[in-house]
Amino acid sequence: MPLAEYYARVLATDVSAKQIANATPHPRVEYRTAPAEVSGLPDHSADLVTVAQAAHWFDLPAFYQEVKRVLAPGGALVLWTYATSTVDGDAVQAGFHHWHATQVHEYWPPERHWVDELYQTLPFPFHEVAAPPLELTADWDLREFLGYLDTWSAVSQYKKQRGRDPVPDAAAALGGAWGDPATRRTVRWPLGVRIGYDRG
Repeated sequence: MPLAEYYARVLATDVSAKQIANATPHPRVEYRTAPAEVSGLPDHSADLVTVAQAAHWFDLPAFYQEVKRVLAPGGALVLWTYATSTVDGDAVQAGFHHWHATQVHEYWPPERHWVDELYQTLPFPFHEVAAPPLELTADWDLREFLGYLDTWSAVSQYKKQRGRDPVPDAAAALGGAWGDPATRRTVRWPLGVRIGYDRG
């Protein structure tokens, strides 16, 4: 929990009790199962509210009302998301893009468009501060990259609706271009960040 390196107390919430049960313990982090729209925090008690890759699922008007209630004077809200990754290697990226576009893209939920637009079109009723260009990177072998694809909600929906797993098709599309499966390639995600505070 990197936030605990900068804050004396961090309250981490998730609507999923399973996610909370799997969270890594930290002496300065308190975990609670709670919806984002009803945090249970006292009024004006938070210096920072941050949401990672989840705001597009929220009831945004209710969430923003809750943020304005819990933020302390001068406190900030930060939302961030990452769009579909790119993989180093033109042939690898081409195979990945083809698999994504032709097999699983249509299985993303409608809210996904906000992620693809890096949250820049998300309603945001706060005084906004511009964020610099940012990206996430990871160096993964083929097994790790395929494991990441298996976490996608679009892949989960594909499995439910089609009765088969599309990830082996991704492995086939990437395998030849990837080369040795143990080869580590850089995977990049553009980050969309919205930073704001309530003018009151």
